[in-house]
Amino acid sequence: MKLRIAVFCVLFSAVSALFAQGGQSAQWQYIEKFKDLAIEQMREHKIPASITLAQGLCESGAGRSKLAIEAHNHFGIKVGTNWTGPYIVMADDRPDDRFRKYRNDRESYEDHSRFLVNGPRYRSLFSLKVTDYKGWAHGLKKAGYATNPRYAHMLIDVIERFNLQQFDSYRSGRYHARSNSQQASEVENLFFAQHIVYRVNKNYMVIANSSDTWELVARETGVSVRRLLKYNDRPKDSPLRSGDIVYLQKKRSKADKSFKGIPHVVQPGESLYDISQHYAIRLKSLYKLNGFTADYSPEVGDLIWLR
Repeated sequence: MKLRIAVFCVLFSAVSALFAQGGQSAQWQYIEKFKDLAIEQMREHKIPASITLAQGLCESGAGRSKLAIEAHNHFGIKVGTNWTGPYIVMADDRPDDRFRKYRNDRESYEDHSRFLVNGPRYRSLFSLKVTDYKGWAHGLKKAGYATNPRYAHMLIDVIERFNLQQFDSYRSGRYHARSNSQQASEVENLFFAQHIVYRVNKNYMVIANSSDTWELVARETGVSVRRLLKYNDRPKDSPLRSGDIVYLQKKRSKADKSFKGIPHVVQPGESLYDISQHYAIRLKSLYKLNGFTADYSPEVGDLIWLR
């Protein structure tokens, strides 16, 4: 299991583009689907929700690995000596490795918590504060959870890229993710009780739902409609659709440094705009970075450089 998790984390940045579907990527879908379960496990077992979500994202390929789909196994946990339940055979360290098979996703999350709680090597981690995700990441590596020397840094990168640490400060049904910018600051109202504030490439954003309009988002966030349209490379009168990513600040001219030397591979149905939104890069910057002309149209398999 430790090797498989490390490998998935190494590949996570490189293959994240493979999960992009329209405005809301598989990563966001995974986070929104399992955040409450991770928080529930945190409240019961004192394991940071951010750590649980980061490991789930890495190990399961945002819920799309064969192991996650066929066995509801989000953390790559093998049978071991104490498992008496069903299992699935897959190639890993050996061609016939056995992995635990669960009835549902909840069982996988609960078993992951028990794996850490009952593992003597992880006992010292539970003396850390539940908000100390960096301490937990380094502690997991030190305890031998993974062999990759950069395992802790990779977990931290995933947590900070998707602002998962906000879930470690969960209280009263609200998620807290504040920017230094007054325009992007949260207001304690219904809008922010229904929308998670994510952080992508040092930029705050929300995902629109079916009842959102540009005017409503502008009113609730304090960012004018004109600026919202500009920040998101959208023309005037462009409709806001459910699942659209809405940035609350100006996007960056290039992707996070973790994407250095790692291109995006264009997938079926993707536009350059989709890619710019996924990585929080200004559309004109994406054209400039790649030397594209105005009439460029991406084709499946094209490599798009992000910095």
